[in-house]
Amino acid sequence: MSAPHLLVVDDEPDIRALLGEILEDEGYEVSLADNAERARESRRARRPDLVLLDIWMPDCDGITLLKEWSEGVPLDIPVIMMSGHGSVETAVEATRLGAYDFIEKPLSMAKLLLTIKRALEAAALTRENIKLRSQATREPVGDSPAFIRLRDQVKRIASHHTAVFMRGEPGTGKEVFARYLHDHSPRAQAPFVSVAVAGLAVENPAAELFGSEEEGNVHFGSLEKANGGTLFLKDIADLELGLQARLLSALEHQKFLRVGGRDPVTIDVRIVAATRYDLMEYVRAGRFRDDLYYHLNVVPLQLPPLREHAEDIPELLAFYCELFAAQEGLPRRRFTLPAQKQLRSYGWPGNVRELKNLVQRLLILGSGETVEGFEVEAALGIRTAESLTEPLPGFDRPLREAREQFEKAYFEYQLQRAGGSISRIAGRVGLERTHLYRKLRALGIDPKQTPGEPAN
Repeated sequence: MSAPHLLVVDDEPDIRALLGEILEDEGYEVSLADNAERARESRRARRPDLVLLDIWMPDCDGITLLKEWSEGVPLDIPVIMMSGHGSVETAVEATRLGAYDFIEKPLSMAKLLLTIKRALEAAALTRENIKLRSQATREPVGDSPAFIRLRDQVKRIASHHTAVFMRGEPGTGKEVFARYLHDHSPRAQAPFVSVAVAGLAVENPAAELFGSEEEGNVHFGSLEKANGGTLFLKDIADLELGLQARLLSALEHQKFLRVGGRDPVTIDVRIVAATRYDLMEYVRAGRFRDDLYYHLNVVPLQLPPLREHAEDIPELLAFYCELFAAQEGLPRRRFTLPAQKQLRSYGWPGNVRELKNLVQRLLILGSGETVEGFEVEAALGIRTAESLTEPLPGFDRPLREAREQFEKAYFEYQLQRAGGSISRIAGRVGLERTHLYRKLRALGIDPKQTPGEPAN
């Protein structure tokens, strides 16, 4: 992984040279610019990780340049302003435009180096927070032998630079594994950028991947944002043929042209591509380039569907129960053994994603400390394979007894779901409250002894 790239913009030769020398000694890659035009050229040639920007320059002042760079979109790189003639108003304006900090000249090198370090750390923390918001877990959950082997395999792959090609059914956790690979690679401190190929803008998908230049304004694409790190391409099979050729050229030469650009941009990016489809079938049908397929398919990785490691379901249930309790304030509930057994026998067409959604739904709609089997069946909308072999409850009784058994189970379920709130149940089942009370008494149900707290 390359060192952070800093762009120093200052019209004073002595200061510019001194900063360049000191920053290089500190292990940074440094580009120098003596005015706004050369700063634009340097930024256009290579996206910096941080900019040191002087305010007073002859052709264009730093505030104007900062305003130009932040116009339309928030700054995605930290900018530290420098000036020997600063004022409170100037500092406020720079901060409003997105500058990380404002340092007065003559520069204290100790303060400047500390500010640079903190700015880079803040940018890394922002990327980390984005990662955490976009994923449920940093590590694939599961301790089955198959899953342990898969995690070990990913760790071994992570230490190499090669492209990785993931294939698996929808919801098997392809992005989680891609992040896991990135976090265990030498690029772990660099950006991880995820791109949903199927969701690229219809009008100009090339600009999202490769960036664009128009009238001096530069838009950095996903490839450039991932420079030094990992680019995860979801739904790679949906990439149109024209972009496939352009992506292949960028990966082979590690450089590309932005849309509307004139100068090549050099990159160092690891690609992790993923799909649910058999991409070789796409190649045979002429829908995917064979040369790009072989370039991406250096290290193939097959992710198993959840039904093939169903022994991990109890751990996944516990993990997501705790996750939603911590992140969304949902009540902590425990799945009973019969409920877990039912879920282990379910086919999971949506895999881990479906399980996650099911847990969230049961925590939102259910009540009580435990999730019972009947809630699971109702949430899935089916009867499990095991229950299909058993007679439905009450079917071997006389009609009157079967009806009473059903009504008792029905109202107990409604009481549990509503947390004992008679008014909510009455509205839900379409009965007057007095009629509902009489019905509950006739069935031998005491609402006050029903588990769960009254709903608000």
